[in-house]
Amino acid sequence: MSQRTRNASFLTCLRHFHLDLHLNFALKRMTGWQVLELLPLQPGLQTLVLDTHPSLHIHSVDCKVPGGGGPDAVLPLTYRVEPFTDYGASLHVSLPASPPLRPHRAFQITVRYTTTDGPAIWWLDAELTCGRTRPLVFTQGHSVCNRSFFPCFDTPAVKSTYSATVRVPEGVTVLMSASRSAYSKQDRVFQFSMEFPVPAYLVALVAGDLQHADIGPRSRVWAEPCILTCAVSKLGGSVERWLGVAEGLFGPYVWGRYDIVFLPPSFPIVAMENPCLTFIISSILESQEFLLIDVIHEIAHGWFGNAVTNATWEEMWLSEGLATYAQRRITTEAYGEAFTCLETVFRLDALHRQMRLLGDNNPVSKLQAKFEQGVNPSSLMNLFTYEKGFCFVSYLSQLCGDIKRFDSFLRAYIEQFKFCSVVAQDLLDFFLGFFPDLKESCVAQREGLEFERWLNGCGPPLCEPDLSAGGVLTCPVQRLCEVWGGEDPDTKTIATFDLSAWSTFQTVLFLDRLLDRSPLPHEVMSHLSRCYSALLDGMNAEVQIRWLQIVVRNGFYPDLPRVRSFLHKHVSDGRVGLWYCRRGQNWFFKYLSLQTIK
Repeated sequence: MSQRTRNASFLTCLRHFHLDLHLNFALKRMTGWQVLELLPLQPGLQTLVLDTHPSLHIHSVDCKVPGGGGPDAVLPLTYRVEPFTDYGASLHVSLPASPPLRPHRAFQITVRYTTTDGPAIWWLDAELTCGRTRPLVFTQGHSVCNRSFFPCFDTPAVKSTYSATVRVPEGVTVLMSASRSAYSKQDRVFQFSMEFPVPAYLVALVAGDLQHADIGPRSRVWAEPCILTCAVSKLGGSVERWLGVAEGLFGPYVWGRYDIVFLPPSFPIVAMENPCLTFIISSILESQEFLLIDVIHEIAHGWFGNAVTNATWEEMWLSEGLATYAQRRITTEAYGEAFTCLETVFRLDALHRQMRLLGDNNPVSKLQAKFEQGVNPSSLMNLFTYEKGFCFVSYLSQLCGDIKRFDSFLRAYIEQFKFCSVVAQDLLDFFLGFFPDLKESCVAQREGLEFERWLNGCGPPLCEPDLSAGGVLTCPVQRLCEVWGGEDPDTKTIATFDLSAWSTFQTVLFLDRLLDRSPLPHEVMSHLSRCYSALLDGMNAEVQIRWLQIVVRNGFYPDLPRVRSFLHKHVSDGRVGLWYCRRGQNWFFKYLSLQTIK
């Protein structure tokens, strides 16, 4: 834990903060102020240290201290900004000695500032949006980017409520990850409030030409007009069903609303679980199954990650591993065990692929990853936090002997730690306390499967769940891979497999496994192209990107025009194909950048 986190956690308590911002699209600038309501926990507090960023320019800092019966004193404060790391800086504010700051008596700090194009804030010109008619701006705070949006305690250990006032030009709609909102058309002012405590990284804003449509009693879709109808058709009626299944498993959904906003292709990650308002990339609309999984995963974060949060980024699996487990419990209840097992096989294949690239002893494969002060926590964002974390949670559920008993444990865990930030020991101690019979049998020290080894051992998961229930979907994929594994694949046998009837996850699993076998003999590539190229052209981008990786990896020049067509569609006019990079395909674009594809 850094010095700034200790400052936030032990010397002061952040109770609430308010943002008052004016958005200037022409200058790509946010200007305004932030008011922090703080509570000293000890006497003699002299300095307040906040996280900030070089792109955020501080104009002034002042302090309002409660007086002795008279009006509160407003005092200008001295401050300095010190370099901290390549992803941010420290704002050191000297607090007043008189009147004294008294323990457990609130005071306010006001920071006036301007912020431009820092890592959290993405200004898009009109031509980079989906509709290409009006500009748009959005923020993305995970993991430690929001220090360029507003000065903050940029650690998941610190949670508070917040409110915001946002002033915009005419015709601009503003959304935030807030539980309440209001709009004054006459003043072009949006008001927001989040009544539940959240960490800084979950504060999010988007502003642009956005319209909405209700898709359930507590859900609506927001998007640019040109994609709104498509988004509604893909999700209409489903979100409320998924929320209901999740509530049956893990307890009430505490955030009130679950809205979704679809963002242009330059959104730097696939989806982000901002409370009350999931941000998701519009490209995902091409694939119904990936859309389903990603939205359900973000719904699961409403319990795991948002309500109960990892206290440090070194234990990100407490958010992502538990959310992945919860996502798969929801899909099992909603779509059956076979579908969930297929998706899990596909993801675990990707985990082992990453393991082969990194090596068994790479420290990033630890669930309790360790990094030095100043190292960007985003560097720990990898499949291990999701899939190795999922496998550990699955192992804990297996220890119970009954998955329903484990559901009960998770409900109790959420109720116990709701709106708190926790470490792994909190989860495991509560687990053993909830199941005293398991504690008495010393399951935490079971040889080869020790909890400590799960957390601090490098390499793949110590064990994986039984996925045989997915065999009805995965076995045909494996059989077809074996057919293509020979030097002279049998045409008649291949014809018995109808890829057009397969699900997206079956098809991408097949293509990923072919990619693992590459390079393939030229004759096999020619045969693959004759069988599948035309068919795959008509499928969604998740399928196409994998086939085109096989084309590039094998240097199969007859199909390079298909690569060119794909790039023109998805990366034209300055649009960034980060969706695919996020899914581990960045080598594909690096390779293509070296080619001459006219």
